[in-house]
Amino acid sequence: MDRIEKILEFLKANPKDNFLRHALALEYIKLGDDLKARILFEEILKDSPDYVGSYYHLAKLLEKLEQTEKAIEYYEMGMAAAKAANDNHAYSELQAAYEDLIY
Repeated sequence: MDRIEKILEFLKANPKDNFLRHALALEYIKLGDDLKARILFEEILKDSPDYVGSYYHLAKLLEKLEQTEKAIEYYEMGMAAAKAANDNHAYSELQAAYEDLIY
């Protein structure tokens, strides 16, 4: 059973598990299925706007898809979420990626 099948099996029991959905989105990116990955990241952040790690990966994906304005928006939301969570490491990573994009 491959990784995606395993994650999907776990998700049957826990369909809103953010860790599993995030892992599945990353697997979809590896396969080049950017649309499925984007949908998953957006669902995670809609359900759990405090799930900080997904902001970075969604924004990076949007950069890849040349949707710069949307990527900037997610970096900014991610920095706000990281700041609210007092997650300085995530904030720094989001800020660095944000600055690389806008400057």
